[in-house]
Order: sequence, then structure tokens, then C-alpha cells
Amino acid sequence: MASLACLGATLTCSMGTAPSALLVLPQNRVLGATPIANILDNKPLLNVLPFAMCRSPANPAVAAATAAALGVLTPMPCVPVTPAPWMAGVPTVLIGDMPALDMSSTLLCSWGGLISITNAGQVVAQG
Repeated sequence: MASLACLGATLTCSMGTAPSALLVLPQNRVLGATPIANILDNKPLLNVLPFAMCRSPANPAVAAATAAALGVLTPMPCVPVTPAPWMAGVPTVLIGDMPALDMSSTLLCSWGGLISITNAGQVVAQG
């Protein structure tokens, strides 16, 4: 099994211009551990932070800016729109009664971007 995603995991979007972070609220916290994400940690601006600028022509702000620039693709600030849960959680590991996220989990943005986990956010304590 791949590493489970937790608070601070690094995310990338195929339509974004910079990586972002995954925020996981502590309500599903496993005792003594950093909060681990589940498939319902998909809320824009709460769990999934912006990816700097969006390059998707399906995003109305990008489409309008591109039209104003006479067809030259003009990225605009990213505001993720992620209405569906993460896909392909780990059904054998439940966090808050929902499948946990791992490195193979993906999330679709309504503007056409595919959000993936590039770093699970787990750290090993040295001691």
C-alpha cells in the first residue's frame, strides 16, 4: 500500500501553475498522529488550497481574460471547484468511516484539472 495522505500533503493540479497543500481538519484524527485525509477532504479553500494561477479555458475567468487578450491564453487566479469526493481511496483503511487517501488518489476540478498527491506529507521523526 502506498503512503497515506495527511495534513500538509503536497498537491498538484494539471491546470494550476504551482503546487498546493492539503489541509485536514483534526476531527478524524487517529490518536497521537497527524490527521490523515479521507475521500471527503475535498472542500475547496478548506481542504484543497488554490494552485496559484489556473490555465483552464473551461474556467470562466480564464475564458474571459483570454477573450479580452484576443485569444492569447491568460491564466487567472485559481479557485478550485471540487464537488465530488477523491477517487480511489483505500477501502481497507477507514478514517472517520470513510476510505483514506493515498498517493494514487485523484480529485477532479470542475474546470478540467486533475488534482493529484505528489507528497503524502508523512515525516519520519529522527531520534
